[in-house]
Amino acid sequence: MERHFDTELADLKSDILQMGDLVEESIIDSVGALKDLNKGRAERVIVEDKTIDEYELKIDEECLDLLALRQPMAVDLRFITMAMKISTDLERMADLAVDISQRVLELADKAPLLKPLVDIPKLTLLAQRMTRDVIKSFISKDVELAKEVIFCDKEADRLRDCVQEELLNDYISKDKETISRAIPLILVARHLERICDHATNIAEDVIYMVEALVVKHHIEKLDQEG
Repeated sequence: MERHFDTELADLKSDILQMGDLVEESIIDSVGALKDLNKGRAERVIVEDKTIDEYELKIDEECLDLLALRQPMAVDLRFITMAMKISTDLERMADLAVDISQRVLELADKAPLLKPLVDIPKLTLLAQRMTRDVIKSFISKDVELAKEVIFCDKEADRLRDCVQEELLNDYISKDKETISRAIPLILVARHLERICDHATNIAEDVIYMVEALVVKHHIEKLDQEG
């Protein structure tokens, strides 16, 4: 029985890893589509979101079966319940990549881009790294890596604010004709920052799973030094 349970947990971990990989690819592809105003690439992100939705449903079903049939205890119980929450966060991150792709479709008919992309690619790399690291922290139960993800969230907020302030102050306030090309870029920055928020949510869940410590809304509980 225990061997079967270990196999089922390994399958669950594998599915979460695969879902995380797909979400990371969606983030990369959505912003890649933005750089080139590539409608085809943006549309692929939107279509492929269905696969990520299917992973969420599969993971939820696996978790419910494990809870009902195996009656796990302690850390295993927390791992399975957190897996359900994490799959929801990942699905929402993928939805935000779809939102970015929809902004690309809006902008494609207004080419070229209003300005060269500077902070949005930085924010994309940060969102990509936080997504990758938080899944790794969950699978390996690495609390220190989860903390690093949480502490990255301030930088995501800063980069979002930089995008908004530049577009509002240097473009929209000086020329109202730029609004239709600036607003989608502001929204892209917000979508990326929200992806980072979801990665932070997962990191908080990892800490709870491993240490049974609630740090949501209580970042002061984290010891950044250790």
